[in-house]
Amino acid sequence: MLPEEILQIANADVQDYLFANTDEDEKKLLLAGKEIFGIRAPLIAQQIAARKKAEAKLPLFFNTSGVVYPPSLNLEQTSSEATGKFKAQIVSKETSQQQLTIADFTGGFGVDSFFLSTIAKSLDYVESDAELLNIAMHNHAVLGNSTIEHHHQTAEEFLDKIKTGYDLIYLDPSRRDSNAKKIFRLADCQPNVQTLLPKIFDYSKLVLVKASPLLDIQQGLIELRFVKKVFVVSVGNECKELLFMMLKGFTGEPSIETINLNSDGTVKHIFSFTFNEERETNSVINTPQAYLYEPNASILKAGAFKSIGERFDLQKIATSTHLYTSNLLQSDFQGRVFKIENQKLDVKDLVGEKANIITRNYPLKPEEIKKKFKIIDGGNQYVIAFSGASKKFVVLATRLE
Repeated sequence: MLPEEILQIANADVQDYLFANTDEDEKKLLLAGKEIFGIRAPLIAQQIAARKKAEAKLPLFFNTSGVVYPPSLNLEQTSSEATGKFKAQIVSKETSQQQLTIADFTGGFGVDSFFLSTIAKSLDYVESDAELLNIAMHNHAVLGNSTIEHHHQTAEEFLDKIKTGYDLIYLDPSRRDSNAKKIFRLADCQPNVQTLLPKIFDYSKLVLVKASPLLDIQQGLIELRFVKKVFVVSVGNECKELLFMMLKGFTGEPSIETINLNSDGTVKHIFSFTFNEERETNSVINTPQAYLYEPNASILKAGAFKSIGERFDLQKIATSTHLYTSNLLQSDFQGRVFKIENQKLDVKDLVGEKANIITRNYPLKPEEIKKKFKIIDGGNQYVIAFSGASKKFVVLATRLE
């Protein structure tokens, strides 16, 4: 997108139209094929579609008149407002400094740059894609930021010309290959963090790298150096990203911080452990008791399968079934809590009724159970099917948390 097009879209009349037509079917605009305020219909349709996605993901951007959005793939890959704010929080806490100097080597749409800039006296945004840089530069101004300096360069080019140090260097490597196929290993991403790190550490002791939630954490620890903390970040119990915080010279065992954020970026759950603690912990296996517990998405992604049980004094249903049980209610448990109403449920009794189906380490999927017994999705009761240590269970439960 050229600067002229950005200014056209940011025009007050066009913005009024976009805000008034938030719920418009953008496909109809494409079929109509006409210009709107002198702007190509596909471009208007793209902005409407992007605003729909931004409403929940980026409420500040969504509610600010004048913001311009990039193509859908770039918007899909960008951080959410919740995770952007969270990054600023953990960096501020780690440094215990005010008004940092920060460089974002992978600026993109500029969401992380914007929120990191709220704790910075200066931030260098680096982006090789001219279209994204133009959009980010415009939006940062619209959002009232004056501390970000924009650089149209690759991370490698910028690193070669650095003349000063930073309190933090941040990277979010692209996780798409040349065919737009998703990739996960950091060595396959662009820029290649592995090759850049030795030189990056010449200019900053603290480095934060964002990775795909599908990346194996142990693989990330192999590929990176000096990792002090790993943050497994979920929003609304959906795992969104892994963050590796590196401190030059750190030699200890990294702590694993599992974070479950609310949609506004506030922390709902936080659970910390180390892999060594997890290895040394033993699970107590038991059949279902009065309550059933399922850890949140970040804890499951991090692999704290034994640590979570020990921390909350729970027994595990089976080694490979990540459900936990107790006769005591742990109301502060970090995940979903169910009260078992019937341990010997005959699913045939629910034919034609409403129920939420959950299966864990069980031969049938929820959809298969619904279809087989003609159960209608929804309602307040839960059918939970899972494998225990020696037999399978199907229980009827109500959700408490």
